[in-house]
Amino acid sequence: MSTMTIDEDKVQACAERVFGAYVDSMLVLMIDLADRTGLLATLAEGPGTSDDLAARAGLHERYVRECLGSLVTGGLVDYEPAERRYGLPPEHAICLTGDGPTNVAPASRLTTLLAHHVDEAETVCRDGGGIPYERFRPGFTGVMDGMSRGVFDHRLVDGILPLADGLVAGLGNGLRVADLGCGTGHSSVVLAEAFPSSTVVGYDLSEDALDVGRDEARRRAISNVRFERLDILELPVDPPFDAIVGFDVIHDQADPAGVLARAREALVPGGVFLILDIKASSRLEDNLDHPLAPWLYAISTLHCMTVSLARDGEGLGTVWGEQLAQQMLDEAGFVDIQVHDVPDDPLNQVYVARTPGY
Repeated sequence: MSTMTIDEDKVQACAERVFGAYVDSMLVLMIDLADRTGLLATLAEGPGTSDDLAARAGLHERYVRECLGSLVTGGLVDYEPAERRYGLPPEHAICLTGDGPTNVAPASRLTTLLAHHVDEAETVCRDGGGIPYERFRPGFTGVMDGMSRGVFDHRLVDGILPLADGLVAGLGNGLRVADLGCGTGHSSVVLAEAFPSSTVVGYDLSEDALDVGRDEARRRAISNVRFERLDILELPVDPPFDAIVGFDVIHDQADPAGVLARAREALVPGGVFLILDIKASSRLEDNLDHPLAPWLYAISTLHCMTVSLARDGEGLGTVWGEQLAQQMLDEAGFVDIQVHDVPDDPLNQVYVARTPGY
């Protein structure tokens, strides 16, 4: 009978890895708290003591001091003990504040939100099925808006759309565009404002999210965009669209193959289909060195995969990957399928495909 040999160094390394994850998970919650309360933005304006920062941010000093303790020991905020003064390095401010795409602080809310659904995930792990999308509303919609708004504002028109040859010129001349699963509709509003000769229709299942888009379009006096509550499996095909876009929407559909086929049917010959989705491989072994892979698979388990399974769907998951995405686009009847990196964005990539006849 063989005796298993335990490598004590591996035991120690595993324990350190696990507790490191626990530490980081709590630091994420403090990033979320400091972002929500305006503490990070206040720090970005200039250093100060906990009393000073609390007064400037309109917060209670004791909470500010304790939260800062986590951010300091987590390596995100500087601290000068002699003066008891806290500061946010400008390089860190770029990552944690502002309305641009480099501010990743809003992504912390994804952890905060999804943690509430672990109990439900345990149940469906045992019994099957999934957690319905409605259980995540409206919180998830707001989180996604916060994570994507800077990307749409700063990269959509100048960085993402130009990846499809001729699309920007066509939009300038006037195209009919559908935005699939548009959520709060900010992507639709940005498109419509940038290309007033085109018309944009944003589709989503969430009426409350669409109301956010309608309100934004109204406030910004943009009249060439409208929003409709619709399962995108029922996307109108007559009259057809000149271009269809979808941002992080295909992989959590109940019938993603059906959505892709419907999109092809709803496009004019030679129409452009542009989707932005997660940059990853379809093969787990290829994602072992992907720095975001643990986060992506966890998001899939607690949201993207389970909302699909809740509708007896395919359950592709967040990490459906480039190989499967290209295969499914091909099987849906698209041609000239291209994959592009997004400038300065390690999380996403863009797929551009066309319908036959261009």
